[in-house]
Amino acid sequence: MKTRQKIRKGILLWSFFLFPATLYYFSPVLILEASATGIVNGSWIVFLLLLVSALLLGRGYCGWLCPAAGCQEAIFLARPKRVTKGDLIKWIIWVPWFGAIVVLAIRAGGYHTIDFFYQTTHGLSIGDIQGAIVYFSVLIGLIVLPAFLFGKRAFCHHLCWMAPFMIVGRQLRNRLRWPSLGLAPAADKCVHCHTCTRGCPMSLPVERMVAQQRMEHTECILCGTCVDGCEQGAVTYTWR
Repeated sequence: MKTRQKIRKGILLWSFFLFPATLYYFSPVLILEASATGIVNGSWIVFLLLLVSALLLGRGYCGWLCPAAGCQEAIFLARPKRVTKGDLIKWIIWVPWFGAIVVLAIRAGGYHTIDFFYQTTHGLSIGDIQGAIVYFSVLIGLIVLPAFLFGKRAFCHHLCWMAPFMIVGRQLRNRLRWPSLGLAPAADKCVHCHTCTRGCPMSLPVERMVAQQRMEHTECILCGTCVDGCEQGAVTYTWR
């Protein structure tokens, strides 16, 4: 394993270890509760930052920092099955959820207060038995079980309510066409060893993408696994 991938996986694991403390800053429920009272809470700020980050880094957060990713990639050792279908489910979840946020905020007369630590205990998410129940329900029900039942990063493909923010940000960047982090293919260097496709944590057809000279994909998390796994240099990072 290349040093960059060791660093990436190490960061993901640390992020996962801290998940009990940070869970509420990714909560889709607390943002609804806070919006109903006109409060901009921590998860609202985090989701906005994910949208903004995607303008330059795409879904790099998913590949390098997400706590749910740390858990799922650890499960690869036991369940390396590829996931190739089901990316629309998260949109079915996200669209009405985001619509509800807007409606609740309007009914509250707009946002008038910022409380980043809303409903946390001294800034920490798990402060009582109720918080522990929520944590393990999310971890087991939404992250661990789907990974074992359906395959690699199933939560990212099917259920993640954060991914659409970054996908929207990336699409906006593509329309504006300003420089950002991406992948560059060199089809003439590809020897069709299938290493990139087999290693992709998001189960993307990377080898086919290289052959077609089209590396842009809504499910690409810019983790660099294909970059570091290709001995021929058929895929490289680029700032374009």
